[in-house]
Amino acid sequence: MDPVRPDGGAGSRPGGRSAGALLSLLLWLVPALAIGAGKSAAADSWDGISRSGILRYANDAEGGAPYIYHPPGDADRLVGFEVDLAEAIAQRLGLKARFVQNNWDMLLPALRQGGSFDVVIAGIEATPENRSKAALSRPYFAFAQQLVVRASDAGIGSLDALRGRRIGVLSATGSHRLLEKRGGFEIRVYQDNVNYFRDLEAGRIDAVLTETPIARVNLAGNDKLRRAGAPFEPAFYAAAVRPGDAVLLARLDGAIEALLRDGSLERIYRKYDLWDAGQSALAAWKPGGETTAERHSALREWGTYLPILLRASVTTVWVTCAGMAVAVVLGLGLALARLYGPAPARWMAIVYIEVFRGTPLLLQIYFLYFGLAQQFGLRLTAGFAAVISLGLNYAATEAENYRAGIQGVPKGQLEAALALGMKRRLALRRILLPQALRISLPSVTNDFIAMFKDSSIVSVIALVELTKEYQIRAIDTGDYVGLGLLTAGIYFAMSYAASLGARALERRLQHDRR
Repeated sequence: MDPVRPDGGAGSRPGGRSAGALLSLLLWLVPALAIGAGKSAAADSWDGISRSGILRYANDAEGGAPYIYHPPGDADRLVGFEVDLAEAIAQRLGLKARFVQNNWDMLLPALRQGGSFDVVIAGIEATPENRSKAALSRPYFAFAQQLVVRASDAGIGSLDALRGRRIGVLSATGSHRLLEKRGGFEIRVYQDNVNYFRDLEAGRIDAVLTETPIARVNLAGNDKLRRAGAPFEPAFYAAAVRPGDAVLLARLDGAIEALLRDGSLERIYRKYDLWDAGQSALAAWKPGGETTAERHSALREWGTYLPILLRASVTTVWVTCAGMAVAVVLGLGLALARLYGPAPARWMAIVYIEVFRGTPLLLQIYFLYFGLAQQFGLRLTAGFAAVISLGLNYAATEAENYRAGIQGVPKGQLEAALALGMKRRLALRRILLPQALRISLPSVTNDFIAMFKDSSIVSVIALVELTKEYQIRAIDTGDYVGLGLLTAGIYFAMSYAASLGARALERRLQHDRR
């Protein structure tokens, strides 16, 4: 149908093209103005900071001691050497420091987006990779890599003695990149700097490679673990600001330099037992000579990154399939117990379903993997814990799917089977359940596809599945779009294959098709 003109007639009018051109111009100008405003805001950020009197610094409160943490008995206060450092820098600049919470893995991407904070003071390593994503200040802390093993492993004194063995590292750190570069190790990636020490004590991994401040805190008073050799691969932490924030960067450099020269840095670090001979490198540091890593495009270099993502997807597939197998079998048992079991079994099934549906999957994983090991000494492997956690959680949902399917079959069919002399168990197996399965299958299939995506949560217990591998590579390369498209394509392929399999099964079960 032709568009209606304002005068009531039909057809196009001469002003139509002008209106379309104006609309196109506006659609082009809006993002352009937004980008321009963002650049202007970045260029003038110091002016805005000085007017507000507040320096917003970002960190992750889950970082733990000695960086940033809640002291015992005071859950409302944050302490740590980076908290004290941020406050000292702000005071030196005549400002007040304000903490902004942000996930550690996403600090630099969030910084580039701008708006929520001005500077990152969160153990950002002064590496070429990080310089390609942000402008880094002069160093404020010197550290090195430290290998930690169990005290009973007396023969281990270096990385070379751990070839082919399991080593825990913190995600997106120099420790992680170092092991990948050297190769020959089974790398277990963790999202915090506490749980890999617990897994080391429990024997789930053979060593931890971490940074000296983290090792110092976690080894204090712990006679189960020890340092394996001297620290190596010295490096620096630096504050990060948005690229182009030259004025703010110069102010930060000046403040850090002044804190170093008047002894304020030493006083802060001694407060947390962090001052050592390695900090002398701060005074000896000279600007210049820093290199910036080349930015990578995952789409242009798909031959490099696609195989990496596909290898990670294998973990996603087997965890999902095994977890769904547990959920299907256990869910059917729960549904039958709730509908046909004796009163105690019915109540137990109801309690199970409500508890597992009403609590987060992440909490259940932590309980099974860390809680059971801590309280009862039951040390499940990461893969087994992931499968069991997903299976137990989804079993509650599958039980309700099966219950709906069973109740969707007319009651007269079961009654007729019983009237013909069939035992209840045989009638359920031959008459009721085949029909209930056909009714429940779409919902079960939908949950199977959902589990492919929910399986990403198992990365919290050091299983590197597809989403975690994407996150690791995106942080390293800075290419969230290209890697995101490759990762989304793999997820779509897995989900679509599952859908095709479900449709084939549905057709096979439709015996009454004409």
